[in-house]
Amino acid sequence: MLLIKCPWCGAREEDEFSYGGEANLVMPSDPDQITDAEWAQYLFFRKNTRGKHMEQWVHTFGCRRWFNVERDTLSYKITGVYKIGVLSPEEIE
Repeated sequence: MLLIKCPWCGAREEDEFSYGGEANLVMPSDPDQITDAEWAQYLFFRKNTRGKHMEQWVHTFGCRRWFNVERDTLSYKITGVYKIGVLSPEEIE
């Protein structure tokens, strides 16, 4: 089981959290002006990175806040946890 460190509550077991997909995705600024193919690219296609990957998680059975996790998809090792709006663990206050 993974031990995930919530930025607000501290380290907790994985079953308290829910995975929310790839982190740092930016919605198109004017969705009405993009093609169907561009909209489909935004909605359905993800990097599916092998190795270091940025993910969103929510502390479902805790504070219910969303945050980002940097995790290695091969070893499952979590190398960073940071609040939404911060682009990488290196930018943490």
